[in-house]
Amino acid sequence: MTLNWDMLQELLIVAIACSTVTVAFIQKTKKFCKKKKWVTSYSFLVNMVLGFLFSKTFTSLSNIQSLWVGFFSFIGADTIYRNLEGKLTTYTELREGTKKKTEDSSQKSNESTMGTETSDMIGVIPRD
Repeated sequence: MTLNWDMLQELLIVAIACSTVTVAFIQKTKKFCKKKKWVTSYSFLVNMVLGFLFSKTFTSLSNIQSLWVGFFSFIGADTIYRNLEGKLTTYTELREGTKKKTEDSSQKSNESTMGTETSDMIGVIPRD
C-alpha cells in the first residue's frame, strides 16, 4: 500500500485556499459565541461546513475528500492566519486605493527571527 501524494497535495492546496476564507469569516463572526470556550467548536463546525462546500463547488473531489479538506482547513487555520496576518488589504483600502504606511508586526518579527528556528506543533522548523 502506498500513500497517494498527489491526492494529499491537492487536498492541502484546497484546504489552504479554504482556510483563508474561513479564518476571516470566523474572525468577523466569533463575537456571536456567548462563551469563549465555544469558539473552537464554532471554528471546527465552520471549517467543516465551508471546507466541504468550498471543495465541492471549486473542485471535483468526493464527499469524503471534501470532509478531509474541512478538517485540514481547521487544523491549519491558525498557522495560515499567523502567516497572512497584516498582509491582506482591507476592503476600505482597496476601495480607496491606498495602503497604510505602517510596518506590520509580522514583518518586524520575521526580521528579528531571521536565521533562527521556529517551534511548531510538529517540531522545530528551520527558517530559510
